[in-house]
Amino acid sequence: MDALPSLQNLIIDIQPLKSRIANERNISVDILRLDAIHPIVSGNKLFKLTYFLEQAKNSTHKQIITFGGAYSNHLAATAFACSNAGLKSVGIVRGEKPEKLSHTLKLCLENKMYLEFISRSEYLHINTNNFTDELIKKFGSHILIPEGGFSKKGADGAALICYHYYLKNYSHVCCAIGTATTFAGLIKGSFREMIIGFSVLKNLLDVEERLRYLNVSSSKKYSIIPDYHFGGYAKINSELISFMNLFYDNNKIPLDFVYTGKMMFGVHDLIAKNYFPQGSKLLCIHTGGLQGNKSLPDRMLNF
Repeated sequence: MDALPSLQNLIIDIQPLKSRIANERNISVDILRLDAIHPIVSGNKLFKLTYFLEQAKNSTHKQIITFGGAYSNHLAATAFACSNAGLKSVGIVRGEKPEKLSHTLKLCLENKMYLEFISRSEYLHINTNNFTDELIKKFGSHILIPEGGFSKKGADGAALICYHYYLKNYSHVCCAIGTATTFAGLIKGSFREMIIGFSVLKNLLDVEERLRYLNVSSSKKYSIIPDYHFGGYAKINSELISFMNLFYDNNKIPLDFVYTGKMMFGVHDLIAKNYFPQGSKLLCIHTGGLQGNKSLPDRMLNF
């Protein structure tokens, strides 16, 4: 597997997208190919992890603990990044250990992450002091990364994404919202552009509260679009899959069905509905997560 690149030497491709409906409205649409950074630590993951990895490297214990489900891109990325940096890693996995591990969890084990399975009811308490105290007792001193990197440190890392496009003068920058960490980072690092976040969770009603926690200034320009979750987190239907396949046919760019696929569907739908003024210059952030597509049935996607 390829070694993990450093942010200092990172060159990220910006690719123009083919869209008849955007052309008709004199709107340009580009995509920032964060998915091409690395096969595993792809998309926004390297950015959200960067300050945690630095902290762990400079510690005496050199150990990271984090959280996620059986198909968590965050767990897989953390496992590889820690292995690459010579750090120990522990993954607290939501749910009882299954008879057959997901490809994601197998990848974590291949990268020497110790997996601790806990019940879903116990998982609800992972952010309490009692739970974190128990982690220290069991695993010793460590750097704790919240689920999905949701933290001020994670958002500050995500803000570094902005330096890969800031000279392009985009009017709008679009991304998917999960924990809102990347969304917050893009807002924090933004210049004059409007940051538009597409929620991939149904009834995600606390985004504003999350942004305040992550120290996002109220003076920044952003908008939250809640209408393209397709029924909830990791939910799909034939319309979304057809869009992803057509998008690949036209642009030769794979999307994931959890995050970027839904965001791109929303962007194209809003263009068709004249949401963006004519002459707008859009950048869409490809946040990676392509390994999640392996959980879909064979041949559902044409890439």
